[in-house]
Amino acid sequence: MARTIDTSTQQATPMMAQYLALKAEAQDCLLFYRMGDFFELFFEDAKAAAATLDIALTSRGEHGGAPIPMCGVPVHSAESYLARLIKAGHRVAIAEQTETPAEAKARGSKSLVARAIVRYVTAGTLTEETLLDSRRDNMLAALAQVGGEEADEYGLAAADISTGRFETLTLRAADLPAELARLRPSEIVLPDGLDLELPDSHPFDRAAFSSSRAEAALKRIFGVATLDGFGQFSRAELAAMGGLLGYLDHAGKGTLPFLAPPVRKTSGAHVAIDAATRESLEITATMSGTRAGSLLGAVDRTVTGAGARLLAQDLSAPLMDQPAIEARLGLVQLFHDDAMLRDQLRVTLRALPDIGRALGRLAMGRGSPRDLGQLRDGLGEARLLRERLGRLPDQPLLLAQLLPSLDGHGALVDSLSRALVPSPPTETANGGYIADGYDAALDELRRLAGDGRRAIAALEAKYREQTGIASLKIRHNGVLGYHVEVPARAADQLMQPDSGFTHRQTLAGVVRFNSVDLHEQASRVAQAGAHALVAEAAHLEELIESTLARKAEIARAADALARLDVAAALAERAAEGGWQRPHFLPEDGEGPCLEITGGRHPVVEDALRRDGQPFVANDCRLGASDRLWLVTGPNMGGKSTFLRQNAIIVILAQAGAYVPAQSATLTLVDRLFSRVGASDNLAKGRSTFMVEMVETAAILAQATERSFVILDEVGRGTSTYDGLALAWAVVEAVHEVNRCRCLFATHYHELTRLAETLSSLSLHHVRAREWKGDLVLLHEVAEGPADRSYGLAVARLAGLPPAVLKRAKDVLSRLEAGKAKTGGIAAGLDDLPLFAAAVAQVEEKADPLRAALDGIDADALSPREALDQLYRLKQLAAAGRDG
Repeated sequence: MARTIDTSTQQATPMMAQYLALKAEAQDCLLFYRMGDFFELFFEDAKAAAATLDIALTSRGEHGGAPIPMCGVPVHSAESYLARLIKAGHRVAIAEQTETPAEAKARGSKSLVARAIVRYVTAGTLTEETLLDSRRDNMLAALAQVGGEEADEYGLAAADISTGRFETLTLRAADLPAELARLRPSEIVLPDGLDLELPDSHPFDRAAFSSSRAEAALKRIFGVATLDGFGQFSRAELAAMGGLLGYLDHAGKGTLPFLAPPVRKTSGAHVAIDAATRESLEITATMSGTRAGSLLGAVDRTVTGAGARLLAQDLSAPLMDQPAIEARLGLVQLFHDDAMLRDQLRVTLRALPDIGRALGRLAMGRGSPRDLGQLRDGLGEARLLRERLGRLPDQPLLLAQLLPSLDGHGALVDSLSRALVPSPPTETANGGYIADGYDAALDELRRLAGDGRRAIAALEAKYREQTGIASLKIRHNGVLGYHVEVPARAADQLMQPDSGFTHRQTLAGVVRFNSVDLHEQASRVAQAGAHALVAEAAHLEELIESTLARKAEIARAADALARLDVAAALAERAAEGGWQRPHFLPEDGEGPCLEITGGRHPVVEDALRRDGQPFVANDCRLGASDRLWLVTGPNMGGKSTFLRQNAIIVILAQAGAYVPAQSATLTLVDRLFSRVGASDNLAKGRSTFMVEMVETAAILAQATERSFVILDEVGRGTSTYDGLALAWAVVEAVHEVNRCRCLFATHYHELTRLAETLSSLSLHHVRAREWKGDLVLLHEVAEGPADRSYGLAVARLAGLPPAVLKRAKDVLSRLEAGKAKTGGIAAGLDDLPLFAAAVAQVEEKADPLRAALDGIDADALSPREALDQLYRLKQLAAAGRDG
């Protein structure tokens, strides 16, 4: 049994008492305790970190009579270790030294260096470049419930603090999974006591989730007297935003990140896509969690991280606003039709830094001169881009709206250009990031430091000549500063009392000295260097302050550049694949429709192209008279691909993209549902069939006349009779109650009889043919029902043993004969022998003719021998007929 460590401060050393007090503040976070050049972890934190990071677990001293487990990571490489800890699900508190050892000593000879937690590092509060995926948002979400536990109203607030994106909405508990699947938050914060069993969630102080406190905080942060200009927020939304702000304030120890004004989302603003449908259609990630193989992976041709993040947002939340969709499509068409303009824009964008995330780091106090340099370069190029694009005639509406955001940063760009060196560093400790000529006083300090260093070099030459020691050198380190260093064999001369040198240190092979002249020169260099560093730091602070004064305008420029990247990327993808602009019909026409000619599945098409195979395109026309298609045909024939590709075309179209089809005409889809394939959910105790029924129930409860539904093999997870009955009832409900556009794939051929009674149901099948005993899958969708399922032929393709296939064929013959006589699907099976007893009967007999053919080496036969073999084969064939 593991021994519980007493973490009380009684009997603890001063250092351990300090550590334990900080650990109590950090609570369930791993505590990174700064000790010199290392972050140390102790007790259970050390065990957890050592296991995750695969580093040595040691011990340091004792506490409570037991050794203290310890591990550590170097400060200079801490970010890489933090990344691994965060990815493993840990949260980390950073305890830094808040004074130098010299300052601590000034308080008393035995004073401990003061330390304090300066920051909490969690999955949702990352801003560092090295810790983030440049092509994916990093969302932090907060949930709040108002009206008591019985109320079904939740507020959801979400922010990506690396860019300032901030949004909120009100929703019901049933809608939570869909919205969280859309946002894919890295971390979810819940008020104490609200147990929703959500992944990556943890509780936070309930007092922070106060709608009144949140309203006051939002007014203060955005400098407004009322929030009405941002939207009419519900109490639940305000409470969620309050929790989010409180958590960010806690994580940043009082430093809030940059947040754009909150955007209030409404439930009808985008297509409702539940979590099961997102997983089934693999919109932004495959079922295994990878980007490659998803719709996003097949579509993404963006050249910037910000563009990639925005494209993922677009595909995750297709629009319900037809004018907004058309505006996006108009911008895509501009770049699609003008290949030269598209190429020039993409070359320009590819060279741009990620100014949104650079701004986020500066706002959090984690910025560097390099971030300012990125803003200088990015905003400067944005201004030139605005001039080039502004000269285009007949600008699309969205372009005209975006262009003003790219301009107006001239004064800031000019200031940063004058102040910064061309390639500013990320570290500030050594200075060198403020350009020469920006500050005359700084230039003078640098000159003095440079003159001093030259004087020290001259002093070195003088000492060599004076002492005759050719190997004498003047060196510098952090402990001794500047000093004279000579080989040990030559040190005696400098040890003499009248040599003018003072002994400082003896090492193996060398001896180090000081001198009055060197000390004076070194003091001048150090003083000038220190003053130069202070001057540079002051300029850096001023530059950051002036930059953050324009943070809202810079964020809009970053958003505009990302939108241009997305439009150009979608145009590039369309040009690559021959995709076409979708056409939207008005809502007040003849009812919902979906007419696709030559539709294709982009992910499957890419995979086939890599194998050198063509993709078979198919049409789909769902209108008032045939809004429900019943699709039959063999497995592997392409039913599931056909269903999915039409759903994907809807997503692309309403996201404002061209689509992989010869043409696409549709009315807006309000909800998209996919019940294609399922797997056991063992964690929740649900079988495949249970998952299937839960998802189907959600569709029947939520789909409207404007929805689009794809259903594949409903009822297959239970007995044949139950499955057929359920599938039959579901088809009727979709047709009569939901009345939505629907593609329903099935192997229950009995369902085709529903075409006789359901006026808007039409029958279709995926074509297949048997040729010389082999099944040929044509992957074409044709009208009418399939003539049969070709199940045995597909099984043969899969490699089932001949004996099993022969037995299945016999069973099938009995089943079909019994069904024809009595109408019962199991009739005719009573007199079948046991499978084990029949195996011997169905094994194929030896074929002497085939064996003889296999034994002939045709290339080795003479004409005479070939004739003899032919006669022999004829005899074997005749014997086989007689037998």
